[in-house]
Amino acid sequence: MDRFFDLHVMAPVQQAVSAALTGDAARRAEGVARAADKLQKAYAWLEGEWGGRTWAAGADFTMADCAAAPALFYADWTHPVADAYPMLRAYRARLLARPSFAKAVDGGRPYRHYFPLGAPDRD
Repeated sequence: MDRFFDLHVMAPVQQAVSAALTGDAARRAEGVARAADKLQKAYAWLEGEWGGRTWAAGADFTMADCAAAPALFYADWTHPVADAYPMLRAYRARLLARPSFAKAVDGGRPYRHYFPLGAPDRD
């Protein structure tokens, strides 16, 4: 699962960010659209795999969750996780509620304006 989050969640986010950093509006739009398509597929797959799990690999918090936390954090900013994926949304909320991750998120608040796709006023 850690590889899935790196390759199928974080990689599309990075492609959208890279496109936005070019300064070319057309490349930005294309990058965001491509990322949205890939993320939508990843979200659907994750939702289908999630049954009975609390964490990415089962009942215990593992390295897979460490990979998932930043990937889903930024992925949701790039292409929001739809209400159609309640288990994935609940998982993301559990990640955000973990004290170590909450501390990292809070520590990064002053730098959100640097996210080239625009940071939402949430999380």
